[in-house]
Amino acid sequence: MNDGFLGEVLEGTSFALFDGAMGTMLVREGLEAGELPELLCLDQPQRITEIHRAYVQAGSQFVTTNTFGANRLKLGSSERVREVYQAAVKCARDAGARYVAADIGPTGELIFPLGEFSFSEAYDVFAEQARAAQEAGADLILVETMSDVLEATAAVMAAKSCTSLPVFATMTFQGSGYTFHGTTPQAAALALAMLGVDALGVNCSAGPKDLQTVVSDILDVSPCPVIVQANAGLPTVAVGTTSYDLTPEEYAAQVLPMIEAGARIVGGCCGTDPDYIRELASLVEGREPGTHFVNRARALELARCEADEDGRDAEIIAAILEASDYDSLKAAMSEEFDCD
Repeated sequence: MNDGFLGEVLEGTSFALFDGAMGTMLVREGLEAGELPELLCLDQPQRITEIHRAYVQAGSQFVTTNTFGANRLKLGSSERVREVYQAAVKCARDAGARYVAADIGPTGELIFPLGEFSFSEAYDVFAEQARAAQEAGADLILVETMSDVLEATAAVMAAKSCTSLPVFATMTFQGSGYTFHGTTPQAAALALAMLGVDALGVNCSAGPKDLQTVVSDILDVSPCPVIVQANAGLPTVAVGTTSYDLTPEEYAAQVLPMIEAGARIVGGCCGTDPDYIRELASLVEGREPGTHFVNRARALELARCEADEDGRDAEIIAAILEASDYDSLKAAMSEEFDCD
C-alpha cells in the first residue's frame, strides 16, 4: 500500500509511528519458554491479530509482522518460511494496519571468521525471507536488532536485491555505545546508508535515555530518516517475570529529546505495549519533524573516511563503496567472509 504518506516518511517530512513489542505481549499471555512465537501466526492467528489491533488502536501507522525469527534455520524448511510470512502479513492486515513491515531478525549464527556460518549462507537465508515477505504482500522490510554490521549487510543486500520494497534497518547497541561486536553508531549508520536503506537507526538496546548519545551520533551522519525503538528502560527479573522500569509517560519523555534532535520514526521494543505507543502518538501529534539533514555527498565523504580506518567494519564499508552493484558486492563479501 502506498497512499502518499509513506513517501513523506521516506523523504523525512512526516513523523512515522511504529508499534511496540510483540514478545512482551505474548509472554504476558503465557508464551512458554522455547515456544516459537512465529508459529502462532499459523496456529493462533487471531491471537496475533488482536495484539496488532491493539497497537493500531493506540496509533501505530506501521505494524511489524510476527516474523522476527522466521527463517529456515529455526522453522526447518523454506516452505514453512513462506507459510509463516503469508500468515503473518495477513494477521497485520486483518488488524487494520496502514502499513505492514515484514520483520527480519538475526539468524542466530555468527558469520565467519567470528563463527562458521558463511556470508553466502546468511545472504541466502535472508533472501528467502525477503522474497516471502514481498510475495505475502508486505509494504516494506524491517531488518532489526542487528549487532553485526556484516550480518546486517547480508540482510539488507538480500532485501534490496530480491524485492522492490523499501528497506528499513536498525542496529542494537550496548551501554558502552557500541554494538556487541564493537561497532560504533557512526560506522553502523554509514554502512547501512551506503547500502541504500530507506531509513536506519536503533532498536532494543536499552532505555531511550541511554540511547540519546547513540542516536545523536547516528543523526550526525545519516542521510535518511532515523528510527528509534528503545526498550522500556532496564529489565528486572523477579519470580521468573521480567519487568521494565519506565512508565509509558517516562518513556515518551525520554524519547522527546531524540525527536527534537531529528529522529522521525519512533516506536518501542522490549517491555513496551500499546500504552507506550499511545503516549508516543500524543507526543508527535501536530508536531513538525526536525530539520536535521545530512546530504548524501557529505555522508559519502564520511563513509570514505570511515573506510580508511583499521578493522573489520572499515573493510566492510570499503567493500560497499568499491562495489558497482549488489551482485559485485555479494561476490566480494563472499570471497572475504565465506568459510573454506
